[in-house]
Amino acid sequence: MRVGFVGLGAMGMHMARNLHRAGLLAAVWNRTTDKARALAAELKVAAPATLAELAAACEAVVTCVSADADVLEVTRGLAAGVREGSLVIDCSTVGAETARQAAQLLEPKGVEFLDCPVSGGVEGARDGTLAIMAGGSATAFERAQPILRALGRTVTHFGPTGMGQAAKATNQIMCAGIIEACAEAMAFAHAQGLPLDKLIDTLGKGAGSSWYFVHRAPNMARGAYPAGFRVRLHAKDLGICHDMAARFGVALPVVERMLHEYAELVARGFGDEDISATYRLKAELFERTNIMRAPGNA
Repeated sequence: MRVGFVGLGAMGMHMARNLHRAGLLAAVWNRTTDKARALAAELKVAAPATLAELAAACEAVVTCVSADADVLEVTRGLAAGVREGSLVIDCSTVGAETARQAAQLLEPKGVEFLDCPVSGGVEGARDGTLAIMAGGSATAFERAQPILRALGRTVTHFGPTGMGQAAKATNQIMCAGIIEACAEAMAFAHAQGLPLDKLIDTLGKGAGSSWYFVHRAPNMARGAYPAGFRVRLHAKDLGICHDMAARFGVALPVVERMLHEYAELVARGFGDEDISATYRLKAELFERTNIMRAPGNA
């Protein structure tokens, strides 16, 4: 199967490389043309000038872009050249309704669409161990197996188009609560004077551990937040969760609280840091308390 890849960001670059290792990658495309050309030259694959050209040359296309509008724009570009019977697999995180709109754009072309958002961070994309949540027909899901298995370790079909995105939204709510709890715990531990490296090693093996604690608490201990999953991108995802819950007349407290905290981080210029930068705000809670308790303060 000749597979094209669209969207060579922090996740997409690794995912494209894994498809190449599996002998599937035929072409790459990126909005920044130089990035696509550089990877294509390295991997000895094509770098078509347009999405339509890439679609025409491939039996399947994987996309991984940032936002709902990007998914629809890319899908329209692919639709201009896509071949009947081919497959489009979108690994972006967007709204379930956006996934359904993308599928509708391709349906008249005789092309099946799968929404397949992923979880596992940059590390999972690099190592090919992503968790992949799929929505679409069972037939399309089976056809996509060689591609999805090259990208992830856990690959699950959740139902018709949009259900992959619903599963990913659920994941993003969990991530919000976990990263907030980790940040609060680490700020508390720092205020207690605990040796943070030892604490991370010990609690990482305890009942309260999580992937985020093991992989992101070290960021908090160092006070450095290299982008694994950017604040502004998780804020975008939680905005999707907010909108999906609002259709039921429900506001989710964890989502609303984290949207507020992310807005504060973005306003301070930290929107492109990893979401573990939430620690900045939690640490300030203890700093403000110490200032209030300092001699001379009421």
